[in-house]
Amino acid sequence: MIRKAFVMSVHAGYEQEYKNRHNPIWKELEEEIHRHGGRKYSIFLDRITKTLFAYIEIEDEQLWKKIDETPVCKRWHAYMKEIMPSNPDDTPVSRDLEEVFHID
Repeated sequence: MIRKAFVMSVHAGYEQEYKNRHNPIWKELEEEIHRHGGRKYSIFLDRITKTLFAYIEIEDEQLWKKIDETPVCKRWHAYMKEIMPSNPDDTPVSRDLEEVFHID
């Protein structure tokens, strides 16, 4: 498995709405994440900075990169764009993080 981490953010005042929209996550989105090799996906919120830290384990980098093109992901991104910084294609603004340490 490949461990990936990235950061995003949520607009101030929308922290609870962000949490509500993920609980429960759409079943079809969860299935698409799994179809694209995603496992053990967690998102954490820093309530002071509004930073979201995401961690996921994936099977294959190329397969994972294709998930944003699926209809369910496009609908999800359109649904979330009002509560978090988003790119022109509605994907969330995010930055990948480099792993510098790991212990099992």
